[in-house]
Amino acid sequence: MTSSTGSYTTSDLSRKSGDIIAEALRHPVTITQRNKPRLVLLNIEDYERLMRQSDMRAAGTLETMPDALLAEFESAVDAYADSAETSR
Repeated sequence: MTSSTGSYTTSDLSRKSGDIIAEALRHPVTITQRNKPRLVLLNIEDYERLMRQSDMRAAGTLETMPDALLAEFESAVDAYADSAETSR
């Protein structure tokens, strides 16, 4: 693939690693395998910015939800159900 798109194949990566790394220092570069995007190379500043912006909260289930939050959630669902019934 061409460097103007910022996308390379895994074969390109093995043949042109220096050029691809140099480009990745300027902007993110996509690495494809079998015509599907598989990896993104980006400079450390962009990576650190993304990590700072990411939401680090963990996903859970109703069973693992704290009791106070579960009660708040149930109240909100009940209130929504009540308002949906009265609007009919």
